[in-house]
Amino acid sequence: QVQLVESGGGLVQPGGSLLLSCAASGSIRGTYTMGWYRQTPENQREFVAHIDPRGATSYVGSVQGRFSISSDVAKKLVYLQMNDLKPEDTAVYYCNLYGSYVGKGWDRGNYEYWGQGTQVTVSP
Repeated sequence: QVQLVESGGGLVQPGGSLLLSCAASGSIRGTYTMGWYRQTPENQREFVAHIDPRGATSYVGSVQGRFSISSDVAKKLVYLQMNDLKPEDTAVYYCNLYGSYVGKGWDRGNYEYWGQGTQVTVSP
């Protein structure tokens, strides 16, 4: 079973920075993409950023140019550097991992895992 553990959330003033980290443990088959989502009590969980097995990145428009995602594939770590934080970035941030594998014969499948979430609060 794969587990994702986030760290790095906290309280920061507008314009400040935070670095979120997510560590995956357990055996992961095939290739996978890691990323970040966020959720507030009023809204659905929304995509923030992800990084695919080739290192290609994607961001939601509202964080483009302010957030940067990176990974250490060998250590199964993903990071989210958040700069110029705004009050509207306040949310619980969740680490996500999804992938697929092809084994012998009919052994193949998809999988997706979520972390427990870390609170980010941006307030004066």
